[in-house]
Amino acid sequence: MALNLTPKQLAILNRIRETRLTRGYSPTMQELADELGVSKVTVFEHVEALIKKGALIRQKNKARSLEISPDLELPDESSNLRLPLVGSIAAGSPIEAIETREHLDLEDMFAPPRGQSVGGTTFVLKVRGDSMIDAHIADGDFVVCRKLEGVPRPGDMVVALVDDDEATLKFYFKERDGRVKLQPANERYEPIWVDPHRVQFQGVCVGVIRQY
Repeated sequence: MALNLTPKQLAILNRIRETRLTRGYSPTMQELADELGVSKVTVFEHVEALIKKGALIRQKNKARSLEISPDLELPDESSNLRLPLVGSIAAGSPIEAIETREHLDLEDMFAPPRGQSVGGTTFVLKVRGDSMIDAHIADGDFVVCRKLEGVPRPGDMVVALVDDDEATLKFYFKERDGRVKLQPANERYEPIWVDPHRVQFQGVCVGVIRQY
């Protein structure tokens, strides 16, 4: 579908697509207004225009229901190399997990050719520490992670949230006594053993990015 879109309308579509990919639901009109620095009335007018053009679909009487038409391909949709940078992850001792609203734009960093989409459940964390150095993950690297549904497989490199406020990147194993073992990849660090109810798995590492 080829449409004559204004820059503001294109920005609204991109923001809706990004929010649905990273959060699983659409932004509100007020959230769109705050993100784009315009009034809620302006956003509402643009959204109505996009619905009339067939670029957006909205379910009546349902909040956060804006969806981009499946026939519409946005300019950068085939690469989707802009990923949410949601915080930092410890590769030493666990650190407090703090969510940010920054982004890591892989296309801007490395200018690669257009390639396979990274998908809607993927996010990036910046590594702090060297406890995963033997897995070729160094301090300052970016790890690309996929959100995890359920329990990881033994040997998966996981983003583990310990006691609700401490996050760490480690290999996952389950001990015979039922405890979870978070294994570093550096002999200078001891494994972390925790009871299952104390740990949540936020994702599995699927790649690493290093900028020289």
